[in-house]
Amino acid sequence: MKLVFGDRRYHRWQPFWTLTQKEIRRFLRVSSQTLLAPIISASLYLFVFGATLGERISVLEGFSYAQFVIPGLILMGVINNSFANTSSSLFMSRYLGNIVDLLVTPISPPQFICAYTLAAMIRGIGVGLAVWLISTLFARLPWAHPPAALAMACLASFLFAQFGLLAAIFANNFDALSMFTNFLILPLIYLGGVFYPISILPGFWAGLSHLNPLFYLIDGFRHAVLGVGDLSFSVAFGVAAAQAILLFSIVALLIGKGYRLRN
Repeated sequence: MKLVFGDRRYHRWQPFWTLTQKEIRRFLRVSSQTLLAPIISASLYLFVFGATLGERISVLEGFSYAQFVIPGLILMGVINNSFANTSSSLFMSRYLGNIVDLLVTPISPPQFICAYTLAAMIRGIGVGLAVWLISTLFARLPWAHPPAALAMACLASFLFAQFGLLAAIFANNFDALSMFTNFLILPLIYLGGVFYPISILPGFWAGLSHLNPLFYLIDGFRHAVLGVGDLSFSVAFGVAAAQAILLFSIVALLIGKGYRLRN
């Protein structure tokens, strides 16, 4: 028997769980694109920086280059896939017009956002975990503060899931959506300290790098893994958390008003 809104057996969180399961099944159905492809891409990075350069150069005292770069590559996998999951799913719903089916369901804007976000975090953290497992073939990480590393990875995934929703709302076509990845996220990741410590840059460029929001995520995660970083973990986590709260508030406001979703 089908349960309907108002039925005593109906639970107010049922639409949330239904939407979450739908989003998880969506990316699992195309796992070769959503999971396997990013893992292979990250493995190529690991081979280049782990097998060829990992033991030959060092940019951080006491650690090989492979140990330095692997935390950044793990977080890059988390960020890219969290963003891709929410942005592609919500944009496709707008493009195909089935977003109206979601807007008429008894689901609140926070539940709507959290369902998309939870599915994106499962995909992002899953890819990050796979990258870490593959990285053990090239270098061993000390994992100085595992709970802090997990917290920073979850925060990065949450933040970019919100950014993906924002991109899906404002993008008018597939080209506009891909521009967010190619001309914004990737440059910010590469300039945020994935492949080098910000502290080795000249003063002006090091100061400019502090304006890069990705710098705080990457440095905080590396600090939690290696035990050292350009900033203290509390500063990096605090700045990243403020960014996440700001983006969540903006997305909740837009979705609550149905901005660019109802037409």
